[in-house]
Amino acid sequence: AVIGRAGAMAAAAMVVAGGGDFSDLREIKKQLLNVAERSRERGLQHSGKWAAELAFALEPLPADELPPPPELTEEDARDLDAYTLAKSYFDLKEYDRAAYFLQGCKSQKAYFLYMYSRYLSGEKKKDDETVDSLGPLEKGQVKNEALRELRVELSKKHKAQELDGFGLYLYGVVLRKLDLVKEAIDVFVEAAHVLPLHWGAWLELCNLITDKEMLKFLSLPDTWMKEFFLAHIYTELQLIEEALQKYQSLIDAGFSKSTYIISQIAVAYHNIRDIDKALSIFNELRKQDPYRIENMDTFSNLLYVRSMKPELSYLAHNLCEIDKYRVETCCVIGNYYSLRSQHEKAALYFQRALKLNPRYLGAWTLMGHEYMEMKNTSAAIQAYRHAIEVNKRDYRAWYGLGQTYEILKMPFYCLYYYRRAHQLRPNDSRMLVALGECYEKLNQLVEAKKCYWRAYAVGDVEKMALVKLAKLHEQLNESEQAAQCYIKYIQDIYSCGEVVEHLEVSTAFRYLAQYYFKCKLWDEASACAQKCCAFNDTREEGKALLRQILQLRNQGETSSTDVPAPFFLPASLSANNTPTRRVSPLNLSSVTP
Repeated sequence: AVIGRAGAMAAAAMVVAGGGDFSDLREIKKQLLNVAERSRERGLQHSGKWAAELAFALEPLPADELPPPPELTEEDARDLDAYTLAKSYFDLKEYDRAAYFLQGCKSQKAYFLYMYSRYLSGEKKKDDETVDSLGPLEKGQVKNEALRELRVELSKKHKAQELDGFGLYLYGVVLRKLDLVKEAIDVFVEAAHVLPLHWGAWLELCNLITDKEMLKFLSLPDTWMKEFFLAHIYTELQLIEEALQKYQSLIDAGFSKSTYIISQIAVAYHNIRDIDKALSIFNELRKQDPYRIENMDTFSNLLYVRSMKPELSYLAHNLCEIDKYRVETCCVIGNYYSLRSQHEKAALYFQRALKLNPRYLGAWTLMGHEYMEMKNTSAAIQAYRHAIEVNKRDYRAWYGLGQTYEILKMPFYCLYYYRRAHQLRPNDSRMLVALGECYEKLNQLVEAKKCYWRAYAVGDVEKMALVKLAKLHEQLNESEQAAQCYIKYIQDIYSCGEVVEHLEVSTAFRYLAQYYFKCKLWDEASACAQKCCAFNDTREEGKALLRQILQLRNQGETSSTDVPAPFFLPASLSANNTPTRRVSPLNLSSVTP
């Protein structure tokens, strides 16, 4: 697929205009149908399926515009018998048998199938050995024996420039499996240039790119496929805003019916914890594609977070009927048992998922969570480490490791893992609060303060950052700053619509009551003390403070005006303007001595 000079210039112009050109959707559909067929001929089912799903989302082509079957070269014709026989064995997963009959074939298609059969044979033996001899936690010692030979043979072909796009893709996969990441990236980029329509190469590239900087230095082909790749990699790198913009532009370009794009958007919303939006999109997706299993584990995570037991139970039963030996199904059932606090059973299903696919990221992380619930920290650490081996970008695994080491009271380790999680999710307040707690344990209070303030600034999910910050200020005798934090905290809690049962609200009111009392601001102090009377744990202190204020007022002490007290309770919380839906104001006469 060498672009002529005019084509290259047109492509350059197209990029300046903002990326892939989707003006001719019919041509794109032809290309997708073509590559779906070519992928299937080579046994690349997932790439074939991806192209077919995308083609299905576009308008049907009239009969006279359907793409012709791929032309047979002389070499293809010569290898046709061996290829047809071997492909039938390949489809039945008899990989060694397929490779045996393809020896000596010269055509690109037959050669690819020969090499791919050998690769898959090695992978199958490795997986069988892993399942037979070891529990899923101790994998890693078993290697695919065929990789080294394949690398030697493919690198000779590569040097002689005899590999087509599919051959380059396989060479890249072999290099990645041998942990030769840099070489693998170069080969996948080359594969994307030679055959831009093959989604497999783009996807492999996604798994090897660890940050946005790395992405900038790749010279990728200017094709409409690049848009799908960028949307996918932005989702992976947690650059969700950019990802959603890309997906929206793809929908506008004509792919509004694509279930792949809809599912990716749902995953993106899941990643930014916009749970309601993600749930509604997943429900819509299930209406359109009721037998879909992909991404259903992500859907079950959302149902789990919302504690939606009936819905999760229905999903688990439904997937079990469709295919109970799929990784996603096992994860959904695992989540279901976890929600019912049957953690041993949940861990068993996550183990079953890993026997089906030892490189399935979600299952490792979820299994780590289950071991944490079962207080089995060493198994949890192993599970999280495997998750990181599979994908270094999985912030949940880094965060899980941090929590595990926190339980083991090893704050330096814990700090390292929370830092890694924070690097992957710089705007996630949970990571920042965890980091702050860590710094606090290590007595690095300045750092801790920075973390808590940043957690509040990025939008504190659990509404705990300000309280922790206030307590730090208290420790350091910075009473004004502590008061300021408590006031902000109370405003936050009272401003979110639903009634929040927060233990720390009483702590905040108690502190503020005492603070205003010290500042001799009796009105504010009594307003806060009244609030204290509404909470069980601060009721007595509140009453005592109200008595003291009353005594001082009776003795003729006036409210202080000369003490600098720049922070007052927000107007909405002052004594004569109590938000009635929260705490009904106490009748002062009932608490006078």
